[in-house]
This record gives sequence, C-alpha cells and structure tokens, in this order.
Amino acid sequence: MVKARWHRATAVLLAIVFSVRAWTVAPSVPQLPNPGAVSMSREDQQKLGLQAATEVYKQMPVLPDSSPQTQYIQQLGRKLVKQIPQQYSWPYEFHVVQQKEINAFALPGGPMFVNVGTINAAQNEAQLAGVMAHEMSHVYMQHTAKSVHRQELGQLIGALGGIFGDSAIGDVARLGAAGTGLFLLKYSRKDEAQADAVGAVIMYKAGYNPMELANFFEILSKQGGSGPQFLSDHPNPGNRSDAIGKEIRSWPPQKYASSSQAFLDAKKQASTVKSYSAQEISDGAKQGLWAKQNIDSGATPKSAQPAVAEAASSGTVANVTFDQVKPSGQFTEVHQNGISISYPSNWSTASGKNSLQIAPKAGVSQNAIAYGVIVSGAEDPNAGSLDQVADDLIKNLIQTNPGLHQNGDLRQVSVNGASARSADLFGNSPVQQNGKLLAEHDWLVLLPRPGSTYLYLIFIAPENDFAALKPTYQKMIDGLRVE
Repeated sequence: MVKARWHRATAVLLAIVFSVRAWTVAPSVPQLPNPGAVSMSREDQQKLGLQAATEVYKQMPVLPDSSPQTQYIQQLGRKLVKQIPQQYSWPYEFHVVQQKEINAFALPGGPMFVNVGTINAAQNEAQLAGVMAHEMSHVYMQHTAKSVHRQELGQLIGALGGIFGDSAIGDVARLGAAGTGLFLLKYSRKDEAQADAVGAVIMYKAGYNPMELANFFEILSKQGGSGPQFLSDHPNPGNRSDAIGKEIRSWPPQKYASSSQAFLDAKKQASTVKSYSAQEISDGAKQGLWAKQNIDSGATPKSAQPAVAEAASSGTVANVTFDQVKPSGQFTEVHQNGISISYPSNWSTASGKNSLQIAPKAGVSQNAIAYGVIVSGAEDPNAGSLDQVADDLIKNLIQTNPGLHQNGDLRQVSVNGASARSADLFGNSPVQQNGKLLAEHDWLVLLPRPGSTYLYLIFIAPENDFAALKPTYQKMIDGLRVE
C-alpha cells in the first residue's frame, strides 16, 4: 500500500518535472530590448531630427501626405509602430521621396523617408516592412544619440546633412557639390546588426517573416557594381540570413503575411510617379527647386514651412558673373581654430564650429556656394599614412556627392614646408549657362596636424573661371599658418 502510493507519488513528480522542462524549452514570443540610456535627451533628439527633416524638404523632392504612395507608407508605418511599447516609442512619421535609387532613412526622434525606388524594388509587403522596421530600429535604439560619445553634436548634425556646416561633408554640401546621401548617418556594423535584430522582432510582432528583410538585402547585393546607396549607407554586419535565422529559430511559428492588395496598388502607383536620380536631385537642390516644389505641393509640414519657404525664395548663384566675385588685390587675415589664413578683402567669412567658409557674397546662396574656400578638419586615427587619409576623404566625398569624381592622381605638395596632398575633383556647379549647370572644379589640399588630425581646404569655382582664381587660391595656401 505504501509502496503503491510511493510509485504514484513518483509518477506525479516525474510528470511535473517533465511538464516544467517542456515549459522551459517551449518557444516564447520575442520582446523588444530595453534601448538603454543615452546622454542626449529625448527633446534634443527630436529637435535634431526635425532640423534634419527641414533640410530634407529644402534639398529633396518629397510627395505630399495626400499622395496614395505616402498614405500607404504611413498606414504600413502605423502598423509597425503599434508593436513598440509606448514607453520606448517615438513620434514616428513617414514620408516618400521622389528618388529612383533604392534607399530609406530615419532621423533621430522619428521622421522617416522612403524612396519611391524602394517601393518599386520590394517584391512583397514583408520586404518593404522589413526595410522600414530596420530604419525604425535605429531610432528605437537611439543609435545617433549613442554616438555622441564618439562625435560632437555639431559633427553629428553635419553627418545628417550639413545643417550647420560643421562637418567636412556638411561643408561640401553647402558648396553645392553634395548629394542627398548626406542625410544618412553612417551606422557601424554593430548598429546594423542590432537594427536587424530589433527590426526582426518588430516584423514578427506585426505578422511578417523577418527573413524577408535578409532577402531584400540579398536582392540588392546581386544588382552588381557598387550596389545601391542603401548598401553603402548600411554596412553589412555579416551574413544577415544566418544571423536573422538564428534569431528567430526559437520563436513560436506563425502564419506570416507576405503581401497585400494595398501593397500591390501602392507599387503600381509608385511606378507612375515622377522620380529623379540622385544626380538630378543634387543639381535641383543647388537651384532651390525642391524647396519651392515642396512648398507648392503642400509636402512641407507647417513646422518647417518658414525655413523651407526662405530657401525657396532666396537668391541663387545661377546668374552670377565673374566680375561680381572677382577677388581684390588687397588681402586681410582671419584667425580661427588654431589656423590663420589670408583672403581677399572684398570676400567674407562665415564660421562653423569646426569649419571656416571664405567666399564672395555674390557667389553664395542659401542652397549652395559656387565660388569660395572651405577650411575644415578631419580625424583618422587608424590611417597608416597621409596618402591613405587623403584617399579615404576623397572616397567619402565621392560616395556622398552624386556626380563628383576625381581627375588625375593624388599629388604630393608642400605647404609652408609641411608635406601635404592635393587632388582635383569635378562635379556640377550651381552656376548656369544657357540653362545648363556648368562644370565645377574643386581643388582639395590636405595636410597633417598633431594627434592624428588633419586640416584640409577645398577651393571651389566653375571650371571656366578656376584658372583665373588659381593665383588667389595659391596665395591663400602660401599664407596659411597652423598655430
């Protein structure tokens, strides 16, 4: 009797043990991670994002919210946002850029922009949802804010579009040589892997197969050549398919939604939208075309309308003549950020936190600079040589400036006895002739400073005026002093 009871008790105990074991290994619904603490407040992140978004409306053609394509993207965006816990969410907003190339980017605080080309390239709704979830994850994880410890806020702003002209790329943007890729912060591979993992959770919770995100990246990588801008802005963290596959392996199986009639309708409508190449958008930005178009179409939100309207109505440098910008023979001197440089007394200076702009007033508009000089700094602690720093800088400029290219080899030059490097870059100038943009000549000079830092100057002019300005530019180089 006692023995029988003991056997029954043992059986019950074993049943409990096995049931607990089964419960512990059963698939569990994935949860979004805690994004962690950052030094930048939510208010500052949202402010930074809104400032960058205002630049988008100045420099890129954006569809109004009333367009069918934007309404679909907003509908899909809201579906994804619902999967984020309220305490970690942001005021996400979704917009469509009239650009042919495949790309999407999200700014701090929530503004997201999806290219028409991305809608056209997605094979199903799950892939498009994956791209958007990935971008939302950069905001969710506050990757921009977390990089403040490695970059100053002004440099971050510059990386997001040269808003205040405080970074190398931002300076070139203000010269009119930069393209739309400047709004994209170059995320690290670690950030990319994290955005994949978090985006996979958002997709799963919204009912989409996370593997479609990896599939979309594989489709892009098979396009050949240098690949779409999306791939250069989103460095491959490794084998995405394997990483996402391992991530979702233990998740409860579910029936995924691959596509929808709304997606098919939106893709069909997107194929009929007037869209532009990155080069066309860069050229149009120099002339203030998109600021005016976005105001006229109602695409610009109320908060950004004053600044965008000012850009739309501001004068351009399209009709400037050489006589209006001709440097005087008298020179004056400016001291800033540990350097001194002489410049024509009838030209003006404008200072950023880490940069100096010297240009004739007639050669500058809110949208671009056609004539002048930019002095700025770079840091490359991992570079092995001055040649490597110069090559890296030139590649970065070319990558983020549609139409910009190097002509000739990198040259060794001397600046006041210091070994320096020089290169000639060419792109499109904001100056027009017979309705067409002239070729622009950008002369880059790079020299080292202490502590793995470097100083560089970019001298800009339309190619047909560059020879006339070269003696002035050379005199400025000769008068440069690093203090």
